[in-house]
Formats: sequence, structure tokens, C-alpha cells
Amino acid sequence: MSWVVAAFASAFFAGITSILAKCGIKQTDSDIATAIRTCVVLVFAWAMAGISRSIGTIGSIEPRSWLFLVLSGLATGASWICYFKALSIGDVNKVVPVDKMSTVLAALVAPDLLLADGKLNISGDNLFLIATFPTLLICWYKKGSLFGALAVGMGTVALIRYWMT
Repeated sequence: MSWVVAAFASAFFAGITSILAKCGIKQTDSDIATAIRTCVVLVFAWAMAGISRSIGTIGSIEPRSWLFLVLSGLATGASWICYFKALSIGDVNKVVPVDKMSTVLAALVAPDLLLADGKLNISGDNLFLIATFPTLLICWYKKGSLFGALAVGMGTVALIRYWMT
């Protein structure tokens, strides 16, 4: 499978995750919903590791990698708890665009904090497109004005371009 196919599959599954989660938490506490989802992901992840026969490589993981994997797991847990809380009290059409801003935040933070070798090459134009779309959706839903949404989106792009230069 190529990275492009995997990326599109990831986007598809992330999209339906939001819809399924919103349906699943209608009459369920968001923390319990997160715990149930986490158990399913845990079983699925270990099943995939077993099917791909990669479980045997666990002993060769470096301590530094363990540290970052554990920190990533903690961040994922915090993200899921906050995401499910937002879905339980908010409209999925408003929560999802805000959640997708995580891509922009990761792209802005990663070069300075996470990359010792400096090999990440972020395309500024792609970053701006990623930042603009959720901003447009949020403003459009909040204000009901496409013109206002476009103005805020263009302002956001200009601001991010300023920060990146």
C-alpha cells in the first residue's frame, strides 16, 4: 500500500469516526465512551501487530523512542477525552474543523521542538490551505456569512504567513 492510499484511508476513517462517535455518545458519558473506544483501539492495534508479525520487534525499541511513544499515548488520551467531551456538548460540524487544526499546530511546532536532524520540509502553501479550510468552516457556521468567513480565512492565512517568515 502506498502512503497516498494509506493517507486517504486515514482521512476516510477519521471522518466516519466523528460521525459514529457523535451517534454513540448521545446518551453516554463522554469519558465512558472514550474508555470503550480506547479498548476497541487497543485490541485492534495488537491484533494488527500480531497479523503483521511485528510484535517480536518490541524488544528492540530504544529508550528514547519509548519515552516519545508514552508521551504520544498520553497526548492521544488527553485529545480523545477532550474530543469526546466537545462532541457530546457541541455540533459535530463545528467540533471537527476545530479538531483538524491539530494538523496545523503539529506542523508549526514540529520543526522547532521535535526534529533534531532538521529533515522536515513543510510546504508553506499546504500548511496555509490546511489552516484556512477549518477556519472558513467555523466562521461560516458561526456567522452564517460566506463573505465574512472568506475575510477571516484570508486574515488567518496572512497571519500564519507572517509567523512563518
